[in-house]
Formats: sequence, structure tokens, C-alpha cells
Amino acid sequence: MKQQPLRTSVIGSYPFPAWLEYAAEHLEDFGRDDIAEMQRDAVITAVYDQTNAGLDVISDGEQTRLDFNLSFYGYINGIAREDAGARRYGPPAHDQRGKHAIVGPIVAPRGLGVVEEYKRLVELAPAGPTLKASVPGPYTLSGRLSPNANYPDRYAIAEALLPIVQAELVALVAAGCRELTVDEPSMSCYAFKEDTARMVDLFNRTVAPVVGKTRLSTHLCFGNFKGRAVGPRQYAPMFPAFYGMTVDEMHLEMASREFAELEAIEQVAQHFDVAVGIIDVKSYYIETPTDIAHRVRACLRYAPADRLVFAPDCGLSQTARWAAKRKLQNMVAGVKMVRQELGIG
Repeated sequence: MKQQPLRTSVIGSYPFPAWLEYAAEHLEDFGRDDIAEMQRDAVITAVYDQTNAGLDVISDGEQTRLDFNLSFYGYINGIAREDAGARRYGPPAHDQRGKHAIVGPIVAPRGLGVVEEYKRLVELAPAGPTLKASVPGPYTLSGRLSPNANYPDRYAIAEALLPIVQAELVALVAAGCRELTVDEPSMSCYAFKEDTARMVDLFNRTVAPVVGKTRLSTHLCFGNFKGRAVGPRQYAPMFPAFYGMTVDEMHLEMASREFAELEAIEQVAQHFDVAVGIIDVKSYYIETPTDIAHRVRACLRYAPADRLVFAPDCGLSQTARWAAKRKLQNMVAGVKMVRQELGIG
């Protein structure tokens, strides 16, 4: 069980400062030490914004991941980088993200870099907040890799990635990480047409060595590339299969869907702590503390306070920083209003 009823948390990513956005598009202009310095400074910025908001749980904002998938693919041997998407211009959509060929055995002799991220966070974060790391699960990590003769489908690729992700989880726990999200949004995006039992089995085998050694969570959402979802935005196809996931906390995107299926958290809370996405990362309406408090009270109709966590719907990397800061500040303020009403601080 978590330490704080009605805990406030984040998914993982946070907006890059403008200067890091510029640098990410012009990396050839910078040396290795320049880039390392910028990333470190960006983590300091992300940590400050989160702690200033008063969050119970913070991350490093994933400031060193200049692209969610490609940053990890850079650690993996056997992948040819093909950055261009099928469509380059026009309204943003997922076909603007490139697929990448597999040209050899999929191995990651240096790990995935998340241990280094976590150690940097420990060094830079102040005392107080719980520190969380997140690692993409093998199914999500497989999404931009093209099958070949040796890896004939997405599941074959995911199976090859499983021991790589698993080793990173084990190394994170050994480094002292006590809060760990295995991020599998692709599972929720495609559960409507895939074998959900097979997804759960893949997930559980991935996390098996660290169960009971860290607080495990997973993040389910419907996609957020440039603020766009993909697939039917319904949780019903995932359950009851996803109740079988071996986690302590399950995060559900709710705010962008105007809290449709909110009643689902009643059943989820019987299996895990449920982290409700209570601010909409796809909207530039800034939720007020009163809005947040009203939403928290609605959640309390279905789940007890000691089972509830509140967070943004998804990572904040696709939301402008000025809005992300205000949304987090108001989220924490609204949750605190209800804590005071309930006499839990």
C-alpha cells in the first residue's frame, strides 16, 4: 500500500525547456559534454517545477529522452535508424513516426540508460518527494520496429526485448529505485483487437524478478503523440484480463474522456491502487483547484482514499510548459482541499 492516501503523482515525462527543444533538433552543433550539461540542467528544471507544485511523487521528467522510442533504440544493437515517417507534412498523426528495420540480433549490452537517469535524479532531487523511474515495456518498445524473417511479428520482437527490459528493472531495483512504472500504453491502445491474456502474460513475465522489491505500476492510456489518441478510447476491452497484471498501482486516463467509465475504478481498486488521470494533458483549459476537488470527490464515490492516486492523464511532454506547471500546481491544490475535508492532512 502507498504511504499517502489521495497521493499526487506524475506519469513520467515533462515538457522540455525551449532551449532543450532547440538543442534536440540541432544535436550536430553540440559536443557530448554540451549535451550532458543541457540534459542535467533540464532535469534540475523539471525537478524544480514538480517539487514547487508540491507533488508527492516526482520523476526526472524524462529530460534525457530526446525521443521516446529512439532514445532507447540508440542503446539496442541490431536496429537500423530510419527516422522519416510515411507522411512528413500535414496534420499530426501516428503515420508521421518512422518505422525502423531490424538488421541483426536485438541485444542491449549497455542496458537502456534508465539506471543512469535514476541515479542523476537521486543526486539532483531534494529530500521529501518519492522518486519514480519509468521504463517502457517490451510491447510498447516494439511498436516502431518492423518484423523480419527472424522476428516475424510484434510479439516475436517483444519477446526479444523482454530480457532487455527485465534486466533494466533488476538493475534499477539494485540501484535503490523504490517506485517503478513499466509503461505499456500500447497495450491499452490495441487491447480491443489483440489477445489481452497474451499481453498480461508478457507483462507479468517482464516484471517477475522485481515483484515485491519495488512499488510497481503501469500506465494505460490511448496514445498522446502530439496530443492525439489512437484506437477506441474504452477500458472495457481490457478487463477482466488486465486485473491479472502483477502491479501495485494501475494508472487510467480519465480527464480527456470527461471521466467516462469512471465507475471502472471501483473494480480496479479491488485489485490495485488506482491512479486516476485527473488533468487533461491534451487540453489547454487549466483545471482550477475547485475543478480538481470536485473530481476527487467523484472518485471517492467508487474507491476509498487509501486506494486512490491522482496524476495527469499521460506524460506532459506534449503539453506546453507554462500550462503543465499550472496544471500540476492546481492538481495538488485541489487534492489538498479534499484531504483537509477528510482530515488526512
